[in-house]
Amino acid sequence: MMNAVIKYRFLLAIAGLSTVLLACDDYLEENPDNRVELNTLEKAAQLLTNAYSPAGYNFVEWMGDQVVFTRGTQKRPNQLRTYQWEETLADPNDQDTPEYYWNGTYQAIAHANEVLAVVDQLPGDEALRRAVKGEALLTRAYGHFMLVNMFAKHYDEATASRDLGVPYVTTPETEFLKEYSRNTVAEVYDLVEEDLLQGLELVNDSYYANSGKYHFTRTAALALASRFYLFKRDYNECIRYSSELLGSNPTNYVKDIPALLQERINTEDYISLYTSPDDPSNILLLRQETIFYRNVGFFPDNNLYNGLFNSNPFRATDLRSDPAYVRGEDGIIATRFENLFQRTSLTSDVGFPYTIFLGFRGEEVLLNRAEAYVYLNRLDEAIADLQTLSDKRYDSQVTVDLETIRNYIRSGNPQNDVLIYIIELERPKEFIHEGLRWFDIKRFDLPVEHTLADGSVITLEAEDNRKALQIPEAAQEIGNLEPNPR
Repeated sequence: MMNAVIKYRFLLAIAGLSTVLLACDDYLEENPDNRVELNTLEKAAQLLTNAYSPAGYNFVEWMGDQVVFTRGTQKRPNQLRTYQWEETLADPNDQDTPEYYWNGTYQAIAHANEVLAVVDQLPGDEALRRAVKGEALLTRAYGHFMLVNMFAKHYDEATASRDLGVPYVTTPETEFLKEYSRNTVAEVYDLVEEDLLQGLELVNDSYYANSGKYHFTRTAALALASRFYLFKRDYNECIRYSSELLGSNPTNYVKDIPALLQERINTEDYISLYTSPDDPSNILLLRQETIFYRNVGFFPDNNLYNGLFNSNPFRATDLRSDPAYVRGEDGIIATRFENLFQRTSLTSDVGFPYTIFLGFRGEEVLLNRAEAYVYLNRLDEAIADLQTLSDKRYDSQVTVDLETIRNYIRSGNPQNDVLIYIIELERPKEFIHEGLRWFDIKRFDLPVEHTLADGSVITLEAEDNRKALQIPEAAQEIGNLEPNPR
């Protein structure tokens, strides 16, 4: 463990649950110290609805290479700072910031830990106990995994045991000021893996009734394993868990864009179809508080957008460029997610903008497996996965083969490099405005250039320390938590 010790007074969401259990008022009893008495498995299961971070992470899109300084859109000060890779101003209520995500995710982890502390002693059905425990472990694993991949360097086996990670919290908060240590990246990955594998053994979909897509089902856990092992560069395990999810007919987990476009009547219909829990490709749905999709901030300009979707070796029309997009004065945003709003009361005009976000999609798992196949030199299998995706992404039948790709990029590079190139051409198009591009920028050490309002250009270098988001100011000042180097 690292010696950077913190006192989490800045995270009262972890230090106590008194301010975050409003949704549970109907069934939870309040103790004199404002803590919840979890005395049944049913209460524990209900509490786990709060073990999913309410904070969105799409603000990382503003740091990536698919945005420009767009005019005609509103921008908050912290959005501009994010675009310039600067530390954001401390404001715990400002959505779409690293601080908001940090606090919201540790708040979610606190709920998982409250359940895990008592679930083995609660009376009730043993199968339900295992299911509740499995979901709690999976939410804890997911929260820490997302945090370490934002607030630390990307996993590198050569340096992970030295690189600063994030605190991995595994016990409930019973003290107002409690000391923690900042784990290394390797330690965080080891603990995530432990929780993930145990959660996979225990999770049981049969207890979710009609709301399964909003919980960690076994399928969602497999999708997390697919991403986890790809990021860890354990390609055999990535293939193993991806294949278990995708089964013998992976096309079932690829959104049918041609059919979806035929069914679309208007923008609202398209969004509803795109994010529907009935679509098998949508694996985990998350409620996330965000203003990202409200035409604020920075988005691809028309030239960048057209270049992105016109870039394919097949001379075919990419149908992902057709869905409804909102165009500003010189920018564009994908309208894949609905803008919703939760009022603080029935008569209030204030509240929280939010959306229902797709935490995991089958297309990611398919591309994860294709990439893992390439690194293991299983090129035919990688091409087969890319063909499965392409069959539902272009307006005509295309054939994925090495010669076509080579001719397109005019490259004499090894076959493996050619296939990685096409995978990295597909991923930004497939997940535009969904946050995953930032992790690819970190994984592949990609530089990023941003143009400012005055026309000047700033650069985020390939191995720039700013790719590890800075630990929130409150954690540094109050908790004495060691900041990331700059």
